[in-house]
Amino acid sequence: MNRYLFIVILVAVLGFNACQTNNYKKSSILSQVDFEQVPQWSQEAIWYQIFVERFRNGDTTNDPTIWDIYGAYPDQIPRHWKTTPWTQDWYRPDPWFDETGLDKFQDKLQLRRYGGDLQGVLNKIDYLAGLGITAIYFNPLNDAPSLHKYDPRHWRHIDRNFGPDPRGDEALIAAENPIDPQTWQFTSADKMFLQVIDACHRKGIRVILDYSWNHTGRDFWALNDIQKKGASSAFADWYHIKAYDKPETPDDEFDYQGWYGIKYLPEMRKDIVGQDTVFPFEGNLHSEQVKQHIFNVVRRWLDPNGDGDPGDGIDGFRLDVAAEIPLGFWPEFRREVRNINPQAYLIGEIWWQEWPDHLMNPKPFLQGDMFDAVMNYRWYRSARQFFAQAEPAIGPRAFADSLEHLLQGISPEHNRAMMNLTASHDAPRTATSLYNKGKYKYQAKPYDDAAYKVGKPDAETRARQLMLLVHQFTYLGAPHIWYGDEVGMWGADDPDTRKPMLWDDLVYEAEKTHPIDGNKLPDAVKPDTSLQNFIRALITLRKSNPALVYGSFTVLEANDSSGIFAYRRNLDKNTVWVLINNSAKEQSYNLPRVALQQWFPEEMKSLSTEKQELRVTLAPLSASVYCAN
Repeated sequence: MNRYLFIVILVAVLGFNACQTNNYKKSSILSQVDFEQVPQWSQEAIWYQIFVERFRNGDTTNDPTIWDIYGAYPDQIPRHWKTTPWTQDWYRPDPWFDETGLDKFQDKLQLRRYGGDLQGVLNKIDYLAGLGITAIYFNPLNDAPSLHKYDPRHWRHIDRNFGPDPRGDEALIAAENPIDPQTWQFTSADKMFLQVIDACHRKGIRVILDYSWNHTGRDFWALNDIQKKGASSAFADWYHIKAYDKPETPDDEFDYQGWYGIKYLPEMRKDIVGQDTVFPFEGNLHSEQVKQHIFNVVRRWLDPNGDGDPGDGIDGFRLDVAAEIPLGFWPEFRREVRNINPQAYLIGEIWWQEWPDHLMNPKPFLQGDMFDAVMNYRWYRSARQFFAQAEPAIGPRAFADSLEHLLQGISPEHNRAMMNLTASHDAPRTATSLYNKGKYKYQAKPYDDAAYKVGKPDAETRARQLMLLVHQFTYLGAPHIWYGDEVGMWGADDPDTRKPMLWDDLVYEAEKTHPIDGNKLPDAVKPDTSLQNFIRALITLRKSNPALVYGSFTVLEANDSSGIFAYRRNLDKNTVWVLINNSAKEQSYNLPRVALQQWFPEEMKSLSTEKQELRVTLAPLSASVYCAN
């Protein structure tokens, strides 16, 4: 164990073991919540994000074939394509790479499939429950040809390769009338997802699904109908159609607007009022029919058996590129969702106002009529600037000011429900993000910056990561874990953040290939159980202290000279002190004497004190947590 890791774990876990209390309240799935209110369970959540294709291959008989991935980016599918071994060195080229005709290595990676599926999720629910998480955010599960599933063929069905019978599901879907929910059936993949929901609920774990109502895939059933029938299609007003095919010519003139020009992601037609260049937009989706189709899909997954009891359905939605859909749609969407499940949680991906410098203010979306929370990218950018000293680096004072600014204009309930994430499917993994000090989400992969570090992060980075984790689990908002971060996975921005999950029953090749330079010094690849235990302890800490969910947040010291950042969370008699030393030198801090009396074991009360205070010594790059109940 390296020096930095030992110091932080020793100091922090000492506090964790002594801070536990048993008055953490649970929420009922079926309890009522007013339209404007934020579900209590979402404020108490410990999130875990799963990208199913890369989480666990539980059934190799349903692995994708060439037929299944046709229509996804890029189109050049080589003749000898096959799935990639789960444990292969990430940057080692597959045997079929040279057949793709693609120049860019990252494009070749987009063609990979590993075979992750819902059986793999079912097999690992006990693992997730043992970690302590209470909510899962699934990346899209739509039936779709890509690895990411943001390009659906259908919104109403789970991906054919995530279930046990891909060909049977394909035939069943083809027999339905996609616009008539009375004809919809549950495929084998759909039924397996219902098993996942049930298994999670039995463990006290909520489930939300990721959807993008902004765009579909180019093989979406409605777009196929338009391409075939032209302007006479009943769905012609769903999309921004630029040109219809002319049957009298040999060419295919069919053209439509893709999201940011990407033809693989045809964009839904919108009616925008006034300006259309600065988010957010006034207006709505153009077609009432497309909205009704969306609402039918919503009902399908919120109350699968249609009996009026949403206990067998999902617990909410994560809404992709939410700011790009006009504001008029979201109150309608919230009303539909809450009429089915009053406890449903809605979270929007509200990210860039202008990349790569300006993040969007989420306030317009958090007034009670749209979302309960947003993915808290603003918090992480500031935290990274402080804990990693990433560009532009900030000290404790600026970090405290930033946190104060982020909370302004947003209700305490919405702030408590924020999803505080440090990594995701389209951002570098936490360790790699902290290891590289450049601007947030800018040239954050080796294909854009040959100097970007892709190997295992060093000991100092791990110390900074542990400080950040302590803050993440003791700050306002719901902490989030991107699958694999808890076992020490590293990886640059998409596609490298989407490596296969590390499991202790598999043996992985060392990473010794560099995508730009060829060979590199090998890094052993295996789960980091010490980091996993650290995060498990943090989850226990948070669950055991109501102040860390509902308590006030008060900055006690933000000292640029010493590097000390200290704050207190307080709820009635439950108080938690968090001390962070983000400097290369040992520092000291005085805690109230009551903290010593309440949480220190009897044999440790011989530590020196000054008057009514306990003088705490903080090791370099370390964090400490102290509690009083």
